[in-house]
Amino acid sequence: MDRAYEDNQTLQLALDFGFLPVVPPRSNRLRPWQYDKAMYRKRNEIERLFRRLKGFRRIFSRFDKLDVVFLV
Repeated sequence: MDRAYEDNQTLQLALDFGFLPVVPPRSNRLRPWQYDKAMYRKRNEIERLFRRLKGFRRIFSRFDKLDVVFLV
C-alpha cells in the first residue's frame, strides 16, 4: 500500500488480508490512523536500496554480451 493509493477501501482490504499499513495517511485525511514511524523508515530504506540496485543493473546482467543485442 502506498500513500497515493490510500483510501478507506484499500485500507480495509489490507486489514482483511492481515497486512499492517506502514504508510502514513495523507495530510488532508479527516481521521488519520496511527502508523509505526520506525517501520516506515525501514521500509523507505529498503525501497531506496532496490532503486539503487536497479541503477547497477548492467553490472550483474551484462546485456551487451548477448547475441540478441548484436542482431538488431
